[in-house]
Amino acid sequence: MASDKEGKDFMKRKDYISWDEYFMGVALLAARRSKDPNTQVGACIVSPDNIILSTGYNGFPAGCSDDEYPWAREGEETKYPYVVHAELNAILNSSGKSLHGARIYVALFPCNECAKAIIQSGIKEVVYLSDKYSDAPMTIASKRMLRSAGVAMRQLKTDLDSVTLSFKLGDKG
Repeated sequence: MASDKEGKDFMKRKDYISWDEYFMGVALLAARRSKDPNTQVGACIVSPDNIILSTGYNGFPAGCSDDEYPWAREGEETKYPYVVHAELNAILNSSGKSLHGARIYVALFPCNECAKAIIQSGIKEVVYLSDKYSDAPMTIASKRMLRSAGVAMRQLKTDLDSVTLSFKLGDKG
């Protein structure tokens, strides 16, 4: 047990979050930037030594006003031809940093198009929360490609329901 300069004993906190919970939390926070009214997904890419390399969220490409493009999921004109997924945005936002051997944290299992970008970028592990589209042909194709390329896939298991952020630090600052 350690002591401070007055000789008082103290121990480190035990209720801190794990690396996986931290990086998934960053991905979930990034998702809050998405203006999509139906689906908000964030991604966080992390180096093998736990340094955040990039983040991204689903939205329209830079320069394409989200007031001028559709957000609809069905109908004559939908969001699908225009939206960049969180994973691809995080890869593109990495500004040329090497992603070789990195992990990507995402709330929703990546689609087949994002899987291609993940593989090509050198990312070696996908950590995800939900696999709600596991039976969809795009997800099946994604998993097939990721397995073939040797990219590990792991669903995050945690006992946490939430992490609360406060902009009022008070005495804990």
